[in-house]
Amino acid sequence: MKHVVTNEWLLAHLSEANLIIADTRFVLGQPEAGRLAYEEGRIPGAVYLDLEKDLSAPIEAHGGRHPLPAVDILAERLGRAGITNTSRVVVYDDQGGAMASRLWWVLQYLGHDEVYVLERGFSAWKQAGNPVDAEPKASASGVFVPNPRKQWLVSMEEVRAKLGASGTVLIDSREAPRYRGESESIDKAAGHIPGAINKFWKDLLDEQGQIKSAAEIAKNFADLPRDQEIIVYCGSGVTATPNVLGLSEAGFEQVRLYAGSWSDWISYAENPIATGNED
Repeated sequence: MKHVVTNEWLLAHLSEANLIIADTRFVLGQPEAGRLAYEEGRIPGAVYLDLEKDLSAPIEAHGGRHPLPAVDILAERLGRAGITNTSRVVVYDDQGGAMASRLWWVLQYLGHDEVYVLERGFSAWKQAGNPVDAEPKASASGVFVPNPRKQWLVSMEEVRAKLGASGTVLIDSREAPRYRGESESIDKAAGHIPGAINKFWKDLLDEQGQIKSAAEIAKNFADLPRDQEIIVYCGSGVTATPNVLGLSEAGFEQVRLYAGSWSDWISYAENPIATGNED
């Protein structure tokens, strides 16, 4: 697979000098849980990047629950974690790849191709008998020079301008009840962006919570046109990123992320809201 590596691959490459392993475990509503888990045990050599402290900006009136930081701020935080332009980065979490895919997307967006998501989370790594480290890790900062792929990102204004237009497919990555507006436990309004279809991000995982094969991922997106722009969103721009990764894995080339996602969309009172399933 292009963007996913196995436990066996990582185990065989642990000693590579330019390898950076990034732990992105994070539990929504429990902001310290990921770091505490990291400190208790991690893949040897792994650095920790926090969804909210490192990969998100402070919440404001607009921008959603996990706003995307400015490019220079992201670059500084990546460099501080030891990631440089020559690093080969492997990212893992324990949330089915949701948090890991956020960092994967950030690095891809900033022009860094050598980044991969571990096919299964930390628990599976540990249960397989692979090495785990809990010793304090000395920081090794570096310099990361960004080269943003601006086409990977789409603004709220662009999404609004494309409503009802041909040539664009809008994908909502949340679970079906939230998409249909039947329930909403996180955001202030229920429903979805008009015209969006539902592709729940966890459909990319098998029964064991492992990322499916490239062929199975391709089946998940077989009904989508390959010659059109695809815009992906979720609640706050995090769980949309596994779908971006999956679409890229399946060979789709015109895939963009609406980083602010639903929580940003509903922060504008004039934006329309749809419920139910789209025809």
